[in-house]
Amino acid sequence: MPAPKATICLWFDTEAEAAARFYAETFPDSAVHAVHRAPGDYPSGKAGDVLTVEFTVAGIPCLGLNGGPVFPQTEAFSVQIATDDQAETDRLWNAIVSNGGRESDCGWCKDRWGLSWQITPRTLTDALAAGGDEAKRAFAAMMTMQKIDVAAIDAARKG
Repeated sequence: MPAPKATICLWFDTEAEAAARFYAETFPDSAVHAVHRAPGDYPSGKAGDVLTVEFTVAGIPCLGLNGGPVFPQTEAFSVQIATDDQAETDRLWNAIVSNGGRESDCGWCKDRWGLSWQITPRTLTDALAAGGDEAKRAFAAMMTMQKIDVAAIDAARKG
């Protein structure tokens, strides 16, 4: 199978492999494919250290790079995961937050490596796409939440 033309490169300090393994265990259609070690010393590591990790997250090809602390993650980049119900929303949110992550607002949370995630139930996306009063009500409800409450979004959609 040929390598994909586009791959998301995620910069980590030193824990690309741990992050990739956590993502593979947590998200469907995810796996660690290869771990590559540095052939020589580099600015943030030594020969033999894990340099890159090839993995997929929810079907998205990724490369984890242990590049050191020079470029930390920011909220300017996030991964949005569509969920089908409250159980899936809770499972993913709780996995991220309970593994050293932290909660944020409007369905966002951050994992222990600083990567931002949007755990977004499809009902919210559908409500916003509907526009009009339905979108306004769902948006207003979402603005009061951290983890998205599917029942509250559904109730807001109906008015």
